[in-house]
Amino acid sequence: MTKLESSLGKTDLASWRKAIETRLSHHLHPTGLAKTLPCQESLDRLWQAMAHGVLGGGKRARGLLVMASAQAVGHQPLSEGCLDVACALECIHAFSLVHDDMPCMDNDALRRGKPTVHVAFDEATALLVGDALQTLAFELVTDARGLDDSTKVQILRVLSLATGARGMAGGQAIDIHRVAQAMQQPELEEMHSLKTGALILAAAESGALLGLGFQAAESPRYASIRSFAMDLGLAFQVLDDLLDVSASTQVLGKTAGKDAQAEKPTFVKLLGIDQTQALANRLHLSAFAHIQALDEKADALRDLAHALTHRQH
Repeated sequence: MTKLESSLGKTDLASWRKAIETRLSHHLHPTGLAKTLPCQESLDRLWQAMAHGVLGGGKRARGLLVMASAQAVGHQPLSEGCLDVACALECIHAFSLVHDDMPCMDNDALRRGKPTVHVAFDEATALLVGDALQTLAFELVTDARGLDDSTKVQILRVLSLATGARGMAGGQAIDIHRVAQAMQQPELEEMHSLKTGALILAAAESGALLGLGFQAAESPRYASIRSFAMDLGLAFQVLDDLLDVSASTQVLGKTAGKDAQAEKPTFVKLLGIDQTQALANRLHLSAFAHIQALDEKADALRDLAHALTHRQH
């Protein structure tokens, strides 16, 4: 049992996590591929590298957030369509990690307790793995069962915004440009709202769209979930900064203290440990306040938020 699973509350997030893992394994070990292609060995190696980057580790926080948000608006979280959208979010997250770990970015050798993709395979393969995982995510949404075309288009737009220059790519650009430079709190918050928060928000929005569809923009419940996810996304990153200075490499599953070594601006560097912890606590409470008025269908959101803001890795 993972530390995330052991901290879960009354909703059955642990079984949801296993369902995501099973579904991801299905998509990353595809059946029906021709075994007589002249270059099949090279294609198999790419799929193996993709599986290495996705399977066998990770909190599945973004996939779980899809399912919890879907349930909060009355959609069945274990439906095939919902699971495939959850897997799409996990593929996008994994692609961002694979690229983030490459020598031209953070040059990390360890992720989720095992060698990063460019170490286990090679740099060119890692680049292709990231590209392939991003496009696989969009394929999973377009092929998701039980979803009407309008809902699929809305989810695809949400994911496009979260991964491009208005989201993760933009946040990473700021991160690269501001190495060894001082950043004030509003600047740090903007960077992380793009680099980390955008995909967490996209996960919550995607789940809510499954149940609300074209009516989402008019729904107070949708607005509450969005506000909740924005605070949760920033709280997640603030806690990441704390764990980078307080947890060991073995516990984190990635190199501890890497941000300080790389001279990256962090909340801990700007505010100190105590004030950073206080900020994380405030964001946690604010996230909960946004969904306080929602009924028991939102309990999975509450349990997930608690688990993610009290995690040890």
